Amino acid sequence: MDPSTPAPLAFDESAIDFAGRRLLRDGIEQPLEPKAFAVLALLAGTPGRVFTRDEILDAVWGHRHVTPGVLNRLMTLLRHALGEDAKAARYLHTVHGVGYRFDLPEAAPDDPRQALQASVPAAPVVPVPSPGPPPRSGGRRASDRGAMPRALPWLLPLLALLAFAGWRWWSHAPSAPGPVPERSIAVLPLVNAGNDAQQVYFSDGLSESLIDALSRFQGLKVIGRTSAFRFRDSKDDSATIGRELGVAYLLAGSVQRAGDVVRINASLTRAADGSTLWTEHYDRPYRNLFALQDEIAQAVAGALQLKLLSPGAAARPNDRPPGGNIDTYNVYLQGLQHWHNQDFPKAAEYMARAVQLDPQYAMAWAYLSGSWSTVAAFRDEPPAVAREQLRQSRLAADKALQLAPGLGQAHAARAYLQFYSFDARSALAECRRAVQLAPEDGTVLNGCAFVLAGLGKLGEAIGLREQLLSIEPLYNVNDFEYAKLLTATGRLDEAAKYLRIAEGLSPPESSRPYRAMYAAIARGDVDAAQEAARKQPSPWREMNLAIATQISPDRAAADAALAKVLADRVWAKTSPYLVAQAYALRGDADRTMEWLERAPAKDILFMLSDPLILRFRDDSRLIAFCRKTGLPPPGESEALGIDQIRAANSARNP
Repeated sequence: MDPSTPAPLAFDESAIDFAGRRLLRDGIEQPLEPKAFAVLALLAGTPGRVFTRDEILDAVWGHRHVTPGVLNRLMTLLRHALGEDAKAARYLHTVHGVGYRFDLPEAAPDDPRQALQASVPAAPVVPVPSPGPPPRSGGRRASDRGAMPRALPWLLPLLALLAFAGWRWWSHAPSAPGPVPERSIAVLPLVNAGNDAQQVYFSDGLSESLIDALSRFQGLKVIGRTSAFRFRDSKDDSATIGRELGVAYLLAGSVQRAGDVVRINASLTRAADGSTLWTEHYDRPYRNLFALQDEIAQAVAGALQLKLLSPGAAARPNDRPPGGNIDTYNVYLQGLQHWHNQDFPKAAEYMARAVQLDPQYAMAWAYLSGSWSTVAAFRDEPPAVAREQLRQSRLAADKALQLAPGLGQAHAARAYLQFYSFDARSALAECRRAVQLAPEDGTVLNGCAFVLAGLGKLGEAIGLREQLLSIEPLYNVNDFEYAKLLTATGRLDEAAKYLRIAEGLSPPESSRPYRAMYAAIARGDVDAAQEAARKQPSPWREMNLAIATQISPDRAAADAALAKVLADRVWAKTSPYLVAQAYALRGDADRTMEWLERAPAKDILFMLSDPLILRFRDDSRLIAFCRKTGLPPPGESEALGIDQIRAANSARNP
């Protein structure tokens, strides 16, 4: 051991193994990513000393270009791992306005701490695959992490499970929030003061434009649209909203469009106590809308004493039409509202009108492309219709990139198109370029996370999901998808936590029991899997119950459940992929491949992140199937097979 490495430190029921880079509680190793343990080692290595935030960032990251939310979430993770609450901290203390301190509890005269230190078990030496590209920077709002290459033998994915534990693991737990960054803000949806339901798109669009404008100021954390809009018409006080969103300030107000006049009331309040820092009323011509948006953003920035980002960053593409036509922008905002409502045919209709009004409108071209490709891939259109929609999508993406080569949203639109067309290599390159150009756009982060997961790049997909967590803390879709990725990499306890968070954020939905069933299958818990399946509405209940029953030790029951759904020939037409999953759980490679061949493209798209199918990753027929469809080889997927997940879980929980 390096003589500079501190000796193991034991206290209460916990122990820190500095050499092995492990934290144990009650003898059980707590899952910590490398950066989290590095922060813990720095603080616990010198108990009682206060480390400033900058000292921590310099020591652990080697620089200070990390958003405050990253360190806040790591501290929340550490508190969770130590079993303490920030409101009653015993070990990790926040020194407000300065940084953090680790306190070692006083030892009782008969405290066996020294003996415990000597008894900390040695950390096992585990071969870890070499890391892929460095992670990309974080981002801001919604709608890359290095790849973990798989080295050939079947055993390496199991060993890689421990390496995956090094990916970020941020806690959402509201019981132990980290300190709120002083320079952080949420733009609550502007109230549609005209009470005209047809004008909601306008007030929402202005709110989103203010989010984008404020993101151009240096050092300001801006919460994304989806999370902020959860507080539409909320009766919660400012302190509650600020706490839920993790921000210090709230921008709220109302807007009314009356003919050629726009009236906006806006106020900036301190979330903690509801005190007003700035308020203003604007009564301006509608044609001056863009100047008014900029004026409000500048006023808020002035109240918070903010500076613009570097000229290049501040001048990045926005969503305004280059011709400055307000009517064109109005049509674009209507299309954007339909996009957020996932009505993609309507979104395409309005974006098409926007580019007709201004053919140089690159952002509208990008959304037009994304709308058409999504409709073609997932709306069960006739083949000829889908081909035409993909053609239109390709033309729109090409036009957007021709007009604005540096527009991240345009590269993302092309990535979706290529992914849906099974052009894996091009989709991967375009997604990476999109995130590089628009690291603060949640629509890009969300869309590219789906694409990367579908290509088997789960490390990068997890990284994008975590970027989205920091700027969209209340976006339940992201939590669900994050839990799915964690499950596929064997991190079942973490996946269960984020699944609970997602369920707490969303109303009941038909897909929720399926997610719970899948998680139970990964754990090998037949009772929980069957219980979740029974919560599905009919006819999905029968199909999911058949899948869940395949892990039952009662083979007769498993055979009968599958035979029952196969007797209904509708499943052969509508959901052959689900039948393939059932046969995969039975270990029947022949029937799994038979049903995969029948599955529609939209189901095959995400096969490389499915542990059930990947139990046959080395089967020559699955390899040939991926080659034929255009997917990467299954052996390159970073998802683990169901057998590897269960083996690793059993090893951790004997």
